Amino acid sequence: MNPTYDFSGKVAVVTGAKGGMGYATAEAFAKNGAAVVIGDVDEAAIQEAADKLTSAGYTAIGMACDVSDEAQAAALVERAVSKFGRLDFAYNNAGIQAQPSDAADETAEEFDKVHAVNLRGIWTCMKHELKQMRTQGSGAIVNCSSLGGLVGLPERVAYHASKHGVIGLTKSAALEYAPRGVRINAICPGVIETPMVADMLKTQKAAMDDFLKQQPIGRLGTAEEIAQTVLWLCSPGASFVVGVALPVDGGFTAH
Repeated sequence: MNPTYDFSGKVAVVTGAKGGMGYATAEAFAKNGAAVVIGDVDEAAIQEAADKLTSAGYTAIGMACDVSDEAQAAALVERAVSKFGRLDFAYNNAGIQAQPSDAADETAEEFDKVHAVNLRGIWTCMKHELKQMRTQGSGAIVNCSSLGGLVGLPERVAYHASKHGVIGLTKSAALEYAPRGVRINAICPGVIETPMVADMLKTQKAAMDDFLKQQPIGRLGTAEEIAQTVLWLCSPGASFVVGVALPVDGGFTAH
């Protein structure tokens, strides 16, 4: 049984929310009373996701948002504030995977593309979320790093560099904003059952099979388990938790 929270009157922004961990988290916020503003680079899919939430009786707005474009990230936050008058929670989830590559062969274009979304995108979103939360003197932000922010793996230099960067960004901002009433943390999901991982299981089967053998819990994680972790970090139950990079990985990093 999942815990319940009273987020009535609260407002949450979630990026990368057309499906997977982002949608599950937006839905969880909404089920617990929050109004949600969700963004994704896929405009049709994010509108469909928002419609699904509103059809279920929740308060939700969907917007196209490429987080690597600062103007679009700013517009997503602005929409939340203009519509609801505040911003209480943010889950900066949008991210992309990179194809495995020998470190000597990885292109600058691929490196820049991954960092534009995974690192710069989180920085951009957090920057504009903090502008509102700074004014309010309250708020909670959760940035999505990865297992790849805590460990290294061969042939994944660009991706792991971007996710390590998210942790550094999170810790520095957390120290700066904790005295101002804003808590900032990161989560580091392991292998979660999402569309992106499903694609990896198909295209990189041998590598993924080896990886899953190292899962102490013996299964993939679920998007709902990630959502519950985000909600807890945003809740009063985590009021003394600041600047952590929390593994949600079935025990992988406990090796």
